Amino acid sequence: MRKKQPTGEQVAPVSGDATGAAAVASTEVLTGPARSLRADAIRRLKKNKLAVAGLVWIIIVILVAITADLWAPYWLGDPVAIDSTTAAERMLLSPSVDHPFGTDKLGRDVASRVVYGARVSLLVGVVAVAIAVAIGLLMGALAAYYGGIWDAIIMRTADVFFAFPYILFAIVLIALLGPGLQNVFIAIGVLGWPSIARVFRSSILSVKENEYVDAARAMGSSTRRILLRHIMPNAVAPIIVYATMSIGGAILTEAALSFLGMGVQPPDPSWGNMLDDARSFMLTAPWLMIYPGIAILTTVLAFVLLGDGLRDALDVKMKE
Repeated sequence: MRKKQPTGEQVAPVSGDATGAAAVASTEVLTGPARSLRADAIRRLKKNKLAVAGLVWIIIVILVAITADLWAPYWLGDPVAIDSTTAAERMLLSPSVDHPFGTDKLGRDVASRVVYGARVSLLVGVVAVAIAVAIGLLMGALAAYYGGIWDAIIMRTADVFFAFPYILFAIVLIALLGPGLQNVFIAIGVLGWPSIARVFRSSILSVKENEYVDAARAMGSSTRRILLRHIMPNAVAPIIVYATMSIGGAILTEAALSFLGMGVQPPDPSWGNMLDDARSFMLTAPWLMIYPGIAILTTVLAFVLLGDGLRDALDVKMKE
C-alpha cells in the first residue's frame, strides 16, 4: 500500500556537503568570522581614542626629534651655539614669528632647544627602559621558573631596591658614576628592573601551570626551550604595558636629574636643564619654563595613555 505524502511545504533533500556548509554559515552568523588575538588587540586599541591620541603624539615627537637636523638649525637656530655679536639683542625675547618659543638668557632659540631636548628624553626613555626590561626579564624568569633559593635571593634583592626612595637612589648612583647621559641610562635602567622582575615573575607563575608547559617538559624539552618558546611569549604581555608606561617615568627621572645638574650637562639641551635655567626668570620670562614643561607633560601623558590602552587591548578577558 502506498504511503500518503505529507501535506504542506515540501522539503528538498539536502546532501551532506550542503548540510556542513549550512552549519558553518549559521555558525559564522552567530559568532562572526574568527579573529586572531593580535587582530582583536589592534581593534580594541583603535577604539580607545585616548590611546590613539597618545600614540599619534608619540609618533609626532619621534619624527620631530629624528628630522631636527634637517630643518631646526636653519629655521629656528642652533640650539647650542652662541653668537656673541647678536647675543645681547636676542637675549630673552618673547615668543614671536622669528622665535616661536622666545629666546633664553644667552639668545638661543627656545623652540630649537625643546626640539633637540626631545632627542635626549626619548633616547633616555627607550634605552633606560630597555636595560631595565632586559635585567628584569632575566631575573623574573629565573625566580619564577626555578623558585626556591633563586626566588628568595632575587626577590629579597628587589626588596632592597624598593626600600630606598627611587629618585634619591638615582642621585646616589649618578654621584658615584658621575654626571652624563650614559650614566643616566645606567642609573635608571639598574633601578627599574625590580618592578619588571616582579611583574614578569607573577605572570610566569600563572603561565607555567598550564598543560602545554607540562607536555613540553614531558617530551624532554630543555629548560631554555621551555622558557623561550612556551612561557615567555605567553607571559610577556604585562611587560609590554609596564614598559610603555615606564618610558614616561624614565623621561621624568631624566628631567629631574638634569634639573638638579646631575643629568645632561650644558650646553647640550635637555628639558630638565632648560627648566633649571628658567628658575631665575619665572616672572620676567615665563616662556622659558612653560614650553619645556608642556613638552614633558604631553610626552609623559602620551606614554601613560598608550600604556593604559595597551593594557585593555591585550587583556583577553576584554575579547567580545
